[in-house]
Amino acid sequence: MIVVPKPPKKKCCSDKPACKRCPLRMMKEGTLPEGYTVKKRKLVKVKKDKTATGVAA
Repeated sequence: MIVVPKPPKKKCCSDKPACKRCPLRMMKEGTLPEGYTVKKRKLVKVKKDKTATGVAA
């Protein structure tokens, strides 16, 4: 049986102790999914840089 981890919450509830799905805790532990970061206690997607496509000008 494959266990799929639950995704992080969209907003930190700032409870003590922090829950296992807290985005701040996941970012600190390094378990936050790729392409996400935390800003102002909220989970946000990271935009990809379009200039690094390898196309010469």
